[in-house]
Amino acid sequence: MPRDKTREKQVKKTVTKTIKMMMKPFKSICKTITFDNGGEFAGHEAIAKSLKCDVYFAKPYRSCQRGLNENTNGLLRPFFPKGMKIGSLNEQVIREAEFLINMRPRKALNFLSPYEFLTGKCVSLIAEV
Repeated sequence: MPRDKTREKQVKKTVTKTIKMMMKPFKSICKTITFDNGGEFAGHEAIAKSLKCDVYFAKPYRSCQRGLNENTNGLLRPFFPKGMKIGSLNEQVIREAEFLINMRPRKALNFLSPYEFLTGKCVSLIAEV
């Protein structure tokens, strides 16, 4: 299958723009970002400059260099099994999973949830299983 260079260039621009937009609220606490070696991260220099952080690239097949990414994938798997076609999910299902994952305490955050850490608000969540 021939490569579509125009499409690849657009993907790179979109990825760069989206990362900058999504990370902007966390600029003050973002110190480093570690990417895979995919070509979609070609805009890493613009991202680093925009966020004033260091950017690193993990070595291929070295999942230990992407610990947070691998851990997050593990948190996602109960909601979205590997190979699942996520394009067919409705927004409500995604938001519910996002909420539950972001309310889960993390050892690295002194057992606060990401929500509590980022907002400074303490919350209790009692969920029926």
